[in-house]
Amino acid sequence: MVVSSSAAGGYDTLARLIARHMASHMPGSPVFIVRNMPGAGGMTATNFLYSNADKDGSVMGLVQNNTPFEPLFGTKEARYDPTKFNWLGSPSSETAMVLLWHTVPVNSLADLRAREVTVGVSGANSTPAFFTRLLNATLGTKMKAINGYPGQNDVLLAMERRELDGHPSAFFSSVRATRPGWLRDGTARAVLQYGPEKLAQLHDVPFAPDLLASEDDRLLMHAAFAPLALGRPFLVPPAVPAERVAALRKAFTATMTDPDFLAEADKMGLGLNAPRTGEQIQEVMERAYRSPPRVIDRLRQLNVP
Repeated sequence: MVVSSSAAGGYDTLARLIARHMASHMPGSPVFIVRNMPGAGGMTATNFLYSNADKDGSVMGLVQNNTPFEPLFGTKEARYDPTKFNWLGSPSSETAMVLLWHTVPVNSLADLRAREVTVGVSGANSTPAFFTRLLNATLGTKMKAINGYPGQNDVLLAMERRELDGHPSAFFSSVRATRPGWLRDGTARAVLQYGPEKLAQLHDVPFAPDLLASEDDRLLMHAAFAPLALGRPFLVPPAVPAERVAALRKAFTATMTDPDFLAEADKMGLGLNAPRTGEQIQEVMERAYRSPPRVIDRLRQLNVP
């Protein structure tokens, strides 16, 4: 099992958990060996899985959810066609929020359009920075991205210290796991949500795609939010025999409902929700890559800081 990130992170932890449980749902209970292959934001491993990995079903991968869309963004280092991978599934999808500290006098989209707020991102090329530019361009919000925060937890700490007003793309599952009282007690408020679908737990928070009048803007958002629909996607290389792909998909799906797996994932606070099948991921992928050229051009322009 090739993991496109370094050891001890969230993706690595999930990969090793699935490796411990998935074998029991496969004939012969094979031994899984987890191999970390970080680099180039996940593209090193994805390039390897596409071109160099054995194509007999003995190698599978867990890649960051942005990597399948790097060719769509025009990233030259992405030397793969994501629609040709055999997608196994994902244990979750993600819903992101524009999350603001409770003392910030912004309570609605109208306020977010009228008042500039500072939000934390890791760098100008990061996914949160991209989403900041996307929301500003399509909804007229006035978020100002501040670089230099390595991850979501660092941004949340900066909000507590009042260095920042908020986070432009805080994942609901992560906030609920690491700051369970924030949304419940009003310590921080979500003023906008976005992702593959509206989250029932945020029923009173506007859903970004519903707020658009332009069809091109809606298509742009659907393509941009596709990585969130993938969650943490697992795959096997292209050209693996169909019967082996089917067996791996069956084992992966069975793992997602395995009580022992779910209990351990919950104990580890991995925030798994709404598992998706390989077929569902394939559909998301193909839909994104069928976006009209004018939409893809806008997507690539927004990807440039």
